[in-house]
Amino acid sequence: MATLPSQSGAVTLLDMAKAMGPDNKIAATIELLAQTNEMLLDMPWLEGNLVTGHQSTVRVGLPAVTWRRLYKGTPPSKSQRAKVVDTCGMLQARSEVDVDSFIGGDVQQFRLSEAMSFLESMNQTLQTAVIYESETLNQERITGFAPRYSTLNPAVQSSQNVIDAGGTGDDNTSIYLVCWGENTVHGIYPKGSTAGLNHKDLGEIDAFDEDRNRFRAFADLWDWKCGLTVRDWRYVVRIANIDVSDLLAQTGTQAPTAATAIIKLMVKAMARIPMQGMGKCAFYAHRTVKEMLGVAALDKSSGGVLAIQPAINQFGTVAPGSVNNGTLSFLGTPIRTVDALLTTEARVVA
Repeated sequence: MATLPSQSGAVTLLDMAKAMGPDNKIAATIELLAQTNEMLLDMPWLEGNLVTGHQSTVRVGLPAVTWRRLYKGTPPSKSQRAKVVDTCGMLQARSEVDVDSFIGGDVQQFRLSEAMSFLESMNQTLQTAVIYESETLNQERITGFAPRYSTLNPAVQSSQNVIDAGGTGDDNTSIYLVCWGENTVHGIYPKGSTAGLNHKDLGEIDAFDEDRNRFRAFADLWDWKCGLTVRDWRYVVRIANIDVSDLLAQTGTQAPTAATAIIKLMVKAMARIPMQGMGKCAFYAHRTVKEMLGVAALDKSSGGVLAIQPAINQFGTVAPGSVNNGTLSFLGTPIRTVDALLTTEARVVA
């Protein structure tokens, strides 16, 4: 007989007790686990042309042209195309709360509080997937940026947009420069479906415990059919192997005078984007990296280095509350906070 899932995901009376305030009402919950993942705010979503995702046609070869002489013909030629398919995944979550858990409590207020936690969890999971997930390792998931830009091997075309920041340990992180657009990079959802996170209030249902016995529960279902398509690999640049220890200490590979200092590599990253007008470009970095960019900008006011913009203003205002909505920028390109970016990445090699 099949084994039913454990009830570890069920809301217990202890959970309800923790949610109650001194006045026996549902208390406001401080979301200590909330993250800032601004990439999802920038990411445009377009309907795929497949029920499973999106198929792109890319040109991989140009037609040959010739210099013609009088009385000499011109041979015919043609371009070459290839098809690239990106698939969507189905991200789901389900909540079932025993109806008797709410005796003396505010049912709707508690369910709303729970819903906020599911929204946060779905967002964090999707953001992690957009960066790190791989269909090769997990067929039911999507393929993010890191697997697509995972090597310095020149035999791999996308390696041209992977810049080595020199870190050799296992405390590395990355900065991504993404130029979002309809013909460059964007999120996808299956043909015939709707974009975004969908919520269904299933009402009061018969739920089952581990012994297949029924109990009445309030149920909710969250569903997000989503994927990522990189239609033109040239519009994403990864600055990999940023040694976090060096960055914090401003030494070694991240000393201000080092060739691998991230400010210099960000200039190189912008130069790798063929046409920034093709979409909306932004840098994405862990908040520790953004913190140190502010430090680096302040250091420039001490003189000796060519300032692209005066002192700390080259990166915008570095102050509480100023990290959102692109107030921090580099050469006019916003720098966004993505807490899902790891500071423990393995070294990217050829």
